[in-house]
Amino acid sequence: MTTATTSCGDRRVSPVFVGILAVTAVTGWATWTGFAEQPGVAVFLFVTAAWIVSLCLHEYAHARTALHSGDISVGEKGYLTLNPLKYTHALLSIVLPVVFVIMGGIGLPGGAVFIERGRIRGRWRHSLISAAGPLTNVLFAAVCTAPFWLHALDGAPRHFRYALAFLALLQVTAAILNFLPVPGLDGYGVLEPWLSYGVKRQVEPFAPFGLLFVFALLWVPSVNHAFFDMIYAILRALGVSDGFSDCGYWLYRFWNGTPELCVVSS
Repeated sequence: MTTATTSCGDRRVSPVFVGILAVTAVTGWATWTGFAEQPGVAVFLFVTAAWIVSLCLHEYAHARTALHSGDISVGEKGYLTLNPLKYTHALLSIVLPVVFVIMGGIGLPGGAVFIERGRIRGRWRHSLISAAGPLTNVLFAAVCTAPFWLHALDGAPRHFRYALAFLALLQVTAAILNFLPVPGLDGYGVLEPWLSYGVKRQVEPFAPFGLLFVFALLWVPSVNHAFFDMIYAILRALGVSDGFSDCGYWLYRFWNGTPELCVVSS
């Protein structure tokens, strides 16, 4: 089996990831209990830490699927430890996705793990490796929204519900954007094995700019409105109201001040 050539150390969960999980738990608790003097700061730290956790899981899904498809090098590279510091480019892998969240309230994981595609045989395996990441975001979105449509948060602190709603929005946007068939995104990676050699050669030069193209397109007001109308419709279907996700966004950007509608009186 492919996993036999990876040592226990290659697969041991990194203390860095455990630390990020701890920050998520502590700030989630502070948001839930109202312990933090500035709730916006607690929401910011909670959502950011949870978002980084989802980034790590997204890339782990790519790596783990690649491992079982034939690329045993992912263990040596540290991709199975969930350590974001092992990714190929810290700026694209962690910093840029967090900046996207702060600037526009969208979730868009960057390229992080390098898969040695030459080790993998079979088009279905290549497609599955690409799909594994955004499917993780779909699962994360389901976990975030389940308490809403199950009515498990009735009576829960409103700040926590706002934060969880915004985190759900990030996961839904990440899943949808990553599944776009744009070069450089996972959606194109799903389709690429099935394209002709000539088409792939023509598309290849545009791959480094795919992410920037999508981000620039979202700055067009009409495209942005249509995109978020779709996102809100999905969230409503999952029991999350527009107001909750919007208030979560404004609490997250606490330095701009929180609208009166989103302020929770003590």
